[in-house]
Amino acid sequence: MVENVFVLIPAYNAGATVEKVFARIPPEAKQRILRYVAVDDGSKDDTAAALARLQTEFPNLVVLTHETNRGYGEAEKTLLRYALREGADAGVLLHSDGQYSPEKIPELLDPLDRDAADLVQGSRMLGGGALRGGMPFYKFLANKALTAIENWAFGLKLAEYHSGYMLYSRKTLEAIPFEKLSGSFDFDLEMMVLARVKGLRIAEVAIPTIYAGEKSHLRPIQYGLDVLKVVGDYKRGKYHAL
Repeated sequence: MVENVFVLIPAYNAGATVEKVFARIPPEAKQRILRYVAVDDGSKDDTAAALARLQTEFPNLVVLTHETNRGYGEAEKTLLRYALREGADAGVLLHSDGQYSPEKIPELLDPLDRDAADLVQGSRMLGGGALRGGMPFYKFLANKALTAIENWAFGLKLAEYHSGYMLYSRKTLEAIPFEKLSGSFDFDLEMMVLARVKGLRIAEVAIPTIYAGEKSHLRPIQYGLDVLKVVGDYKRGKYHAL
């Protein structure tokens, strides 16, 4: 069983949601979490105040701060850098907007506990519940189309590549030069690509799809173009050279 589990939380304008996310973390997960680490990525709302309140309930919550918004990928780099430095054996990327279920943390840790994977993705497309969970149809189609292209390019058979619910073993964080990767929303995809290049094991675990009016900062068209650029860069050998 993996020890020293860190839950890593990028938070941008999450004042209305981040406390609700913490309230949903199940007791069996809390027993295993050594440290929670949140990065307030230049929020303009009361995210800082919400995180300060959480620290009274969760004394093992560390809050890091970006004075200005650096972007999703840069927030993740700050979190992963901290996790590596502080001795994490596993890092669980948990978003602060509530779209990814904290209740699933024990199941997501299972492949790492069994030494069956080095990287785990919580997949909304696995199990067929994406549309039932409220994923807009255009996003569903775009996810399917991009995933088909990615599976062809990377030689994998994953249900999707576009969930931000990611778990990394220490081995993965030590093997992947994540500081060189994107500062935007395609960071997670690049992590999966580098896992493929480095011969690391990727597992998927089904998670529920939740759309409840959360504000997304991802621009779908730009993200799709970024994904296609990653595919092109992979075919040209960029990631093999890192």
